[in-house]
Amino acid sequence: QVQLVESGGGLVQTGGSLRLSCALSRGTLSRYAMGWFRQAPGKEREFVAGVNLGGDVRLYGDSVRGRFTISRDTAQNTVYLQMNSLKPEDTAVYYCAADLRPSNSRAVQIKADFVDYWGQGTQVTVSS
Repeated sequence: QVQLVESGGGLVQTGGSLRLSCALSRGTLSRYAMGWFRQAPGKEREFVAGVNLGGDVRLYGDSVRGRFTISRDTAQNTVYLQMNSLKPEDTAVYYCAADLRPSNSRAVQIKADFVDYWGQGTQVTVSS
């Protein structure tokens, strides 16, 4: 069974940066579409960023485009989310996600309902 372990969350001031990591075990990163979602209190889980299994297609949510960058290291079987220019509204629990059955090689999963595996989540808090 695939396991996803996130790390890197924490408390940061407005305008600061954080890098989240998601280590994949019992699976091969290059076979899956991977992504990050987040969920703030009282809100639905929303898509943040995703990358296809080939690593050459990246999509971002409207609220983070231009500030966040998703990347991956297949040798380390790890996906990263670099978050810059953080805002208080970025405060949420961030979840790593794996889609084990992407519809095609360029597909990026942006819908939480179709994610196959989730990490445990890591808290990101941005103070104003």
